[in-house]
Amino acid sequence: MRAFLLSVMLILTFATAKAQNPAVKTPVDTTKNRIDTIKPAPYVNQGKIAGRKAFHRSLIFPGLGQVYNYGLVVNDVKSGLTKGNKFGQKLYIIGKIGAIYAGGTLLVMSYIDNNKNYKLFLDELQYRKLHNNTPNPENGLAQYTNTDALVVAKNIYKRNREVVLISLVGLYGLNALDAYITARLKYFNVDDNLSFKISPSLINSTTMYSYNPTVPGLKLTIKL
Repeated sequence: MRAFLLSVMLILTFATAKAQNPAVKTPVDTTKNRIDTIKPAPYVNQGKIAGRKAFHRSLIFPGLGQVYNYGLVVNDVKSGLTKGNKFGQKLYIIGKIGAIYAGGTLLVMSYIDNNKNYKLFLDELQYRKLHNNTPNPENGLAQYTNTDALVVAKNIYKRNREVVLISLVGLYGLNALDAYITARLKYFNVDDNLSFKISPSLINSTTMYSYNPTVPGLKLTIKL
């Protein structure tokens, strides 16, 4: 009897062990801590880069930034990025280069002329001061009998010389600014989705007596 019971228990134990599901090993997720090596390319502001290059070239030599912008247009035409040969745009850039040098040449000539006359009248005043108000026979200013007239003429030429010098500096800065803006605007793209809408609106205005009346106005809405 004892042997029978022992046999039954062994059979039941074996059947229970057989019915249990075997332990399944959970796979390790190897992608959890993996570094993504495929990243999108960083954004490159082409307009900013081109603007800096054109600006620096114009500071080194006037008109060189415009020449750089001209090269950008030529490259776009050769690569087929733009339609047509952009003749008008090329001519416009060449015209700006010509205007820079024409204006610079005129200003330099004006500076030389005003500086020459300033020194001429200054020498005349110094000569008359040392020679008892006697005109200098070599300056050709004997017709100026009044010393005050010489002083006025000297001051005019001096002021003109300073104005021309400031204009030269302004032209130099304008040349660099134009090259920078032209290069930046080349990469400034506005697609067909840009639109605007003008609609009537009410605007609250403030007065000195803290009264805020509502007045009619127009509202501009830009959609990108």
